[in-house]
Amino acid sequence: MGKKGERGAKDKNAALEEEARNAAKRAEHGEEEYQCTGILEQDFLEICTRAGFQEIPKVIVRPHAHAGITAVDEPDPQAEKEVTNTLAQIQSKYNYFRPSIQVELEHEDPKTTREIFIQSWKIEEKMLTVLAKCLPALSHLQTLRLWKVGLTDLTFSMLLSIFPTCTTLKTLVLEGNPLPERSFYKLISEETNLVHLSLRNNDIDDEAAYLIGQALSSLKSSNKTLASINLSCNHITDVGATHIANGLRLNRSLLSLSLAHNRIGDEGALKIAEILAPFALTHVEVVERRRLLLEKETLERSRLPQRHVELKSERPSSHVSNTAIDKLQTVKTTKDTKKKKDKESAKKEKEKEKEEKEKGQGSGGAVVVSSTTSQAKKEDTKEAKQAKKGVERPAAEQKPSRGKGTKSSNKDKRAQAVEVEVAEPTEIVNPLLEQAEHRDGKVFLPGNRVLIYLNLIRNRITEMGLKGFLAAVEQQTSRVAPGGKGSTGLLRLSLGKNNYPAESKTYARIQELMMARDPLPKVTKAMEEEAAVAF
Repeated sequence: MGKKGERGAKDKNAALEEEARNAAKRAEHGEEEYQCTGILEQDFLEICTRAGFQEIPKVIVRPHAHAGITAVDEPDPQAEKEVTNTLAQIQSKYNYFRPSIQVELEHEDPKTTREIFIQSWKIEEKMLTVLAKCLPALSHLQTLRLWKVGLTDLTFSMLLSIFPTCTTLKTLVLEGNPLPERSFYKLISEETNLVHLSLRNNDIDDEAAYLIGQALSSLKSSNKTLASINLSCNHITDVGATHIANGLRLNRSLLSLSLAHNRIGDEGALKIAEILAPFALTHVEVVERRRLLLEKETLERSRLPQRHVELKSERPSSHVSNTAIDKLQTVKTTKDTKKKKDKESAKKEKEKEKEEKEKGQGSGGAVVVSSTTSQAKKEDTKEAKQAKKGVERPAAEQKPSRGKGTKSSNKDKRAQAVEVEVAEPTEIVNPLLEQAEHRDGKVFLPGNRVLIYLNLIRNRITEMGLKGFLAAVEQQTSRVAPGGKGSTGLLRLSLGKNNYPAESKTYARIQELMMARDPLPKVTKAMEEEAAVAF
């Protein structure tokens, strides 16, 4: 170990020993651990003081856009020759380059820190322990930007452990921090829950690209949180681009990918273009697809009998029993009323016959009796029929209504069953279970139609690579993804500043197709190139 290495190790040990002594002193005096208030300036100053920092970086509000050094450093024209203004100018320059933490507030409230910018000063282990206490207390923190802060593999792992405690953090910009162990892939995990990630200018090579591709998706897992990743200004070649393309085969969450300013040629470009159109599955993927289909089929079979039993148990038995009781009661009432009326009519006939016998003697009387009895019988039979109709008609009218009721109840049950199926939580479908096509003994998936922005400016792509992208764009334009549910495919494709002729018809055709798909307002070519460089 050299003298510088020994000196650095001694300084670290001295700092750790000093921190331990400060902690021991606080314990002796009975000082409690500091509870963060959510105001970064106050919390950061207090924790740094307790940790024994001699020089504490200031927390300042970040100046607005276009208010950089020139706006601050411009001297008054009338006092250019004054020495005091010159000294103030020099002092402001040095103050600007001193370590500081710049913040953006949401509502000009110190408790609403939305973004944190740290740039051009080295963050060591001791400072990360301070940030590990301050950052989780910021309930509005959404973005953390670290530019050239001298991260090592050790400090990166410490930083990585902070992210799960920052529940609102969605955007991480980590630029100008190359890592020897290529650990950037650890940021693409379920523990971080990052949505936007920028890794520009980090010397990412093909090995690091392989790890990132594996983190995006593999045969057994796929990232479901990351929406955009910026890998521009790195050292990715065709090999690394192939690894990234393999990661996009089964990834259905990434919307934006930038590979600008790399070393990607036609081979890598064709691999990326291949997964944007229908592509054939490999043997391993076909085997995994069959396993997943078998799993799905057995799961559906196990659910079917259970649902059938549930539907039977949901049938309202009280409704059926009530209708049966009503039917029996109507039949019983009609029979009882008929018997009573028959008895009453027979009794009346006997009474009338007795009266006629007592009053009239002779044959005429007999004729009269017979006529009256026949008329009475007719009237009784009419009344009985009317009574029967009057009682039985409602029951008859209820029959078709019962039939309709049962049909409607069956429809209701079917609707309930459908509602139950829809109400179940929808799981993210594995891309291997997407609707596939079988051609020439191979299985083809529709391709990745979730990616909507792809940036490949300033690479080494020639006319051959452009033809691959043209075929992919034509496929996405002409075919609708089966069951895509809004997956439209590429909306923006940037291929400028590559190794194809300026009068390339293939590039012109790609531009023509993408112009119709681009939802953003049309911009000039110069503005587009400037935006791509800034991105």
